[in-house]
This record gives sequence, structure tokens and C-alpha cells, in this order.
Amino acid sequence: MTLTAVLALAAGTYAMRLAGPLLRRRITIPPRWERVLAIAATVLLAAFVAIGAAYEAGGFAGVARIAGVLVAGVLALRGASFVLVVLVAAGVTAGLRFAGIG
Repeated sequence: MTLTAVLALAAGTYAMRLAGPLLRRRITIPPRWERVLAIAATVLLAAFVAIGAAYEAGGFAGVARIAGVLVAGVLALRGASFVLVVLVAAGVTAGLRFAGIG
């Protein structure tokens, strides 16, 4: 990325962060839309995780990595500690790769 692009992204991020407190009293969002926006943010984050898990260097990352991410997701939803989630997901991925399952 060029320095100009980095500075433009930084300025845009700062403007978005500043807009919240400045516009909070002027703009009201209905509660239904607040829920929709919260769900949309969660879906967008899940999509980023899915793409990051499925692809590496422009190609498919393999079934083992996807299995590890799925196991991590299940453990996280069940309330497991972060350390346990990371260790079990890494273990599942490594075990599948050791077994020859890509």
C-alpha cells in the first residue's frame, strides 16, 4: 500500500470514530435497525473469518484448517477459555495434517 492510501484510510477511520459522538444526539436510529446493524456486523466478521480460514496465498487452505476453525467456533460458543480454544483448534488442524488430510 502506498503512503497516500494508508493516510486516506487513517483519516477515514478517524472521521468515522469521531462521527459517532458528534452525531449521537442529532440522529436517532430505531431499535429494530440497531439490532439489524449489530447482526450485520457479526455476519461480516464471520465472513472474514470464513474467507481467512478457507484461503491462503490465493488458493484453498485445506480441509484441516477449516476443521480447526469450526472446532474453535464450537468451543468458543460453548464458553471455553481462549487458551483452550486455540490449543484444541491447533491440535485438530495439526492432527488432520499429520494424518494426511489436507
